Amino acid sequence: MENYTMEGRTYRYYGQEAPLYPFGYGLSYTTFRYRDLVLSPPVLPICANLSVSVVLENTGLRDGEEVVQLYLRWEHSSVPVPHWQLVAFRRVAVLAGRETKLSFQVLAEQRAVWAQDWRLEPGTFTLFAGGQQPGQKTRAPSEVLSARFGVTGTARPLRGC
Repeated sequence: MENYTMEGRTYRYYGQEAPLYPFGYGLSYTTFRYRDLVLSPPVLPICANLSVSVVLENTGLRDGEEVVQLYLRWEHSSVPVPHWQLVAFRRVAVLAGRETKLSFQVLAEQRAVWAQDWRLEPGTFTLFAGGQQPGQKTRAPSEVLSARFGVTGTARPLRGC
């Protein structure tokens, strides 16, 4: 095998066709609302990690669990990359009518692209947070929030950080 890219071999790279059962698919007996997505810092050096926080509120009448998912999208990359990539997830139990603030770290290595070796590139990225993949069409409603952040510096091998 000479071509190790995943283009055309996994749903992450397919065009507009969505997977039948995407990650996090399922049924809940309550409803959730996401708010206050905060990325810190909004512009970070090439080798830095990103801190993420989001508030999850159970707006339903029953206690429930939600799989909070974070996805990353490269706005412009020098090589083919997925439409978005899962970078963190957590199953969270929230009592009816209550809310919880969740914190995550998106590591610099999760922004790396494969170009004969793992490389970090500067640019603009979008982070999505919610109970499903961005753009997913399901019967169960779930919000997906998004926020952009920037990475400054010059492209470099991941091992150089």
